[in-house]
Amino acid sequence: MTLSPTLKFTLDLIREPSVTPFDADCQTLMIRRLEAIGFRIERLRFGDVDNFWARRGDQAPVFCFAGHTDVVPTGPIEQWKIPPFEPRIEDGMLTGRGAADMKGSLAAMVVACERFVAAHPDHRGSIAYLITSDEEGVAVDGTVRVVETLEARQEKIDWCLVGEPSSTAQVGDVIKNGRRGSLGGILTVHGRQGHVAYPHLADNPIHRALPALAELAAETWDHGNEFFPATSFQISNINAGTGANNVIPGDLEVVFNFRFSTELTETQLRERTESVLQRHGLNYTLNWKLSGHPFLTPRGDLVDAAVTAIKQVTGRDTELSTSGGTSDGRFIAPTGAQVVELGPVNKTIHQINECVSANDLDTLTDIYEQLLKKLLA
Repeated sequence: MTLSPTLKFTLDLIREPSVTPFDADCQTLMIRRLEAIGFRIERLRFGDVDNFWARRGDQAPVFCFAGHTDVVPTGPIEQWKIPPFEPRIEDGMLTGRGAADMKGSLAAMVVACERFVAAHPDHRGSIAYLITSDEEGVAVDGTVRVVETLEARQEKIDWCLVGEPSSTAQVGDVIKNGRRGSLGGILTVHGRQGHVAYPHLADNPIHRALPALAELAAETWDHGNEFFPATSFQISNINAGTGANNVIPGDLEVVFNFRFSTELTETQLRERTESVLQRHGLNYTLNWKLSGHPFLTPRGDLVDAAVTAIKQVTGRDTELSTSGGTSDGRFIAPTGAQVVELGPVNKTIHQINECVSANDLDTLTDIYEQLLKKLLA
């Protein structure tokens, strides 16, 4: 089987066991190819995280490919039909950890750029890459730190394509042109430990908390809007007790998360949540963590170019969506950049036997190249 340049490079990247936050040598492989076509490379290591910023050109507008070389852990290796870092193509499907999320996209970005630069060596503006190995983990020393570095020297991104697997059934059928915000909380409700036979001498935090939690779960936070679904409150973990069935626990811990639209702010969510807890008379401690504000890129230069490129390459009409989880786009959009996510089908991401259509990666390469032509040729 003769492999395309994109597939060959994808296989090379997957062979590097870059489980978050470790890059292995993925970024070195990318950098070598980008340097060969005139990119200036700036390696940016923060903590244990490898990042790089690459740029070809000195002028605006700046089109940036953004992505991550790290992958999630493999899970039980014996459940894989192949070793997860020994990729294989069978029956048109490429299997390996990172095939869809997102080493296939990284390979497509590089090959598309090689083709574009060969045809347009004097393209207008600049092409850039913002690559991290800290997206699948805590996301503290990755894209957010690179963006801070760029902002400190007033180096701006105008258009950004994040290569996250956005597609649902066929490559290019969905573009993420925004994401909901993510606000998490760890609530500890304080009671008094005691014997279950003497409840009057104890204070059961579980009993105290349940009415408030039920109210929070039933609350209509907003109705969403034309771009975003309604805000969602979800409890992901509840923990209390000593393990004995005759002990009333002293504390109850509840882990929860909001995925919120542009109809609400972080402050409003905090205030409304704490109002419920206080109204129920709970003695509590609440630690909040904001993972990202909602962002939206409306129809304009970038979205229109992406929609048109997909139509030209595949003949498909594209759906614009803000569904799903968070991505590193949440760190780039607040700088004023237009941001979209466009990548392969996301059906098997983070799963055992993660896979992607080999043909889809070649199609994605063509889409990326067309997008560069529309914006910078």
